[in-house]
Amino acid sequence: MASSEQPPPGDAKVGEKIFKTKCAHCHTLEKGAGHKLGPNLNGLFGRQSGTTAGYSYSAAHKNMAVVWEENTLYDYLLNPRKYIPGTKKAFPGLKEPQDRADLIAYLEQSTT
Repeated sequence: MASSEQPPPGDAKVGEKIFKTKCAHCHTLEKGAGHKLGPNLNGLFGRQSGTTAGYSYSAAHKNMAVVWEENTLYDYLLNPRKYIPGTKKAFPGLKEPQDRADLIAYLEQSTT
């Protein structure tokens, strides 16, 4: 499921604020940190969906087999339920392209 839209340049500082308000209640970023309602995102880039050890993913996430990188995350974060039909993720998505780009910039900086 590829989009022809390229993500704009992101601002990691702004993305950090987005993560704290929209994502941190369900996800952790630090290596070795446990899972919350959602999986720990450390090592996210280059990882296949549904493969984080110790987290119980929906069959939809496991079967999607998408590799997370800037473009796939940009598309996914617009509408997770549309991108991976059948996901148990309740997050409605980030409609603004710049918000998605900023969050991705922060994730790139914070999950490697």
